[in-house]
Amino acid sequence: MQFDMSANSSWQFGHRGRVAVFIDGNNLFHAARFHNIDIDYNKLLRLLLGDGRLLRAFFYTGVDAGAERQQGFLLWMRRNGFRVVQKELKTFYDGTRKANLDVEIAVDMLSLAGRYDTAVLVSGDEDFVYALNAIAYKGCRVEVAGFRSNTAPRLIDVADFFIDLGDIAELVRKDVSQSGQYDIPSFVPPGELPPETIRGNADKNFAPVSNKIRFEPQFAEDETDDYQNMVRVRDER
Repeated sequence: MQFDMSANSSWQFGHRGRVAVFIDGNNLFHAARFHNIDIDYNKLLRLLLGDGRLLRAFFYTGVDAGAERQQGFLLWMRRNGFRVVQKELKTFYDGTRKANLDVEIAVDMLSLAGRYDTAVLVSGDEDFVYALNAIAYKGCRVEVAGFRSNTAPRLIDVADFFIDLGDIAELVRKDVSQSGQYDIPSFVPPGELPPETIRGNADKNFAPVSNKIRFEPQFAEDETDDYQNMVRVRDER
């Protein structure tokens, strides 16, 4: 499936090289719900890639171990090319429940800087301003994607480019009639990829993907043990 972006010149990204996508799942969920949009994450990822090659696509979220539907969604995300980083929801004195993954997102973005040419942060949280500045000073292009009304102005200002999801809502909205067959267009050559192979065959309860993201188990010779253990993922199946 190809998207026609010719109607909006701002989508002429140019060469973007290796792209790493960092999705603040909780922030995006609430912003999308505010705008009454059900996000199709495959469409979103393909759109954010432009002509680039995917290095990694991270999805960060708080989880409720007892929420079966959420666990099913996260399993689907893992099997469709996303690296899920999750943290147990905490209940606060006022009864609210949340999990803050800002530190995890910032650390992962900085740890991978130099491995990617373009970082795309999908969040509207102003807390990431300092991290984006630090990444920019390392020579990486930094972009922010979000709904303008739910995105901090300082975050927009510090980015090299802002992608207003509100302007392209129809391109990332979930189509209830779609078959579930997706393909993500292009990827970084095997020799340039971080470790760990995405494992697991499609479960009968989840739609299969025509071209899954496949990673070579080996990385560059300068790989360190600390880097291999960078992503904190708890897969409780």
